[in-house]
Amino acid sequence: MEKLPITVILAAKNEAANLPRCFSALGPVAHVVLLDSHSTDDTAEIARRWGAEVLQFDYKGGYPKKRQWALDTLPIDTPWVLLLDADEVIPEKLWCEIAEVITEKSKYDAFMVTKGFHFLGRRMVYGGFSHSAILLFKTGKASFERIFDDDPSGLDMEVHERVMVDGTIGRLTTPLIHEDFKGLEAYISRHNKYSTWEARLRYLYLTTGSYGRETITPKLFGNSQERRRALKKLVVRLPFEPWLWFWYHYFFKLGFLEGREGLIACRIRASYINQVRAKIYELKLKGSGF
Repeated sequence: MEKLPITVILAAKNEAANLPRCFSALGPVAHVVLLDSHSTDDTAEIARRWGAEVLQFDYKGGYPKKRQWALDTLPIDTPWVLLLDADEVIPEKLWCEIAEVITEKSKYDAFMVTKGFHFLGRRMVYGGFSHSAILLFKTGKASFERIFDDDPSGLDMEVHERVMVDGTIGRLTTPLIHEDFKGLEAYISRHNKYSTWEARLRYLYLTTGSYGRETITPKLFGNSQERRRALKKLVVRLPFEPWLWFWYHYFFKLGFLEGREGLIACRIRASYINQVRAKIYELKLKGSGF
C-alpha cells in the first residue's frame, strides 16, 4: 500500500507505556517525528525501533512551545501534517476516511478530529468528555494560538492552546482512540499541572480581558473549538462553576449512564475546576500575576 503523504508530529515525554500501541497504527503514513522532552524511560528507544525520527526539545520559555516549534523548524516535505499524542491511536476506519479527504482537490485546508475518550478501560459514549480539535491540516496552513508567555519551568507543550487555520475547515466523522494506559495516578498528576496552567491563563483573562496575542475567537455557534472557548468565557466568573460542570457532564450529557466510571470521571472534572479556581485565588492574593 502506498504511504499517505502525511507527516505525523507526535509529542511525548515518558510515554513508554502508551507508545507501542500508538506506533502500531501509524503504518499508513510516510513520516513520523517524535518530539521528546528528554524522557527518562524508553520513549526515544521505542520510537526509533518503530522507525520514527526522534528530536529532543529544550524549552526556553515563551512562544513557541513544542509542537509549534516543530511546525516552525522541521523541513516537512509532505503536503499534510497530523498532530498526535502518545495516548492516541488512529483506527483503520479513520485512516480510510483520511485517505479519501487528503487529495489535491480537497476543498478543505484542515480537518477537525474527535478524540474518543476512554477512561478506566472503557469507551465513554456518554458524559461529553470526547471533544474535537484540528489535528490534520495542510503543511503551512495552521499554527497554534499565541497566548501568554510561560516560564521555562512550566509546561513545554501546548495543552489547551488551539490550532488556528488559514483557510477552510472540514470535519472527519470517525473518532480516534484516546486512552492513557499509565493509570489514574498519572492522569490526576498531569491534570494538576494543567490546572496550574489554566489558572494562570484565566487570571490573565480576568485581569486583562484577553487570553493573549493571537487566539481563537469565541463563538457559541462556531466550530467546537470556538464553542468551548465561548462557553468557558461565560462560566469563568460563576461561583458554582465546579458544580455546573459536574451537572453538565453527569446529567445533561448523560454521564450517569456510564456507571461508576462515569461518576468518577465527572467528579474528577469538577475537582479539576475547583483546583483551577483555588489557584486563581492564590494568584489574586499574591497580586503579582505569577
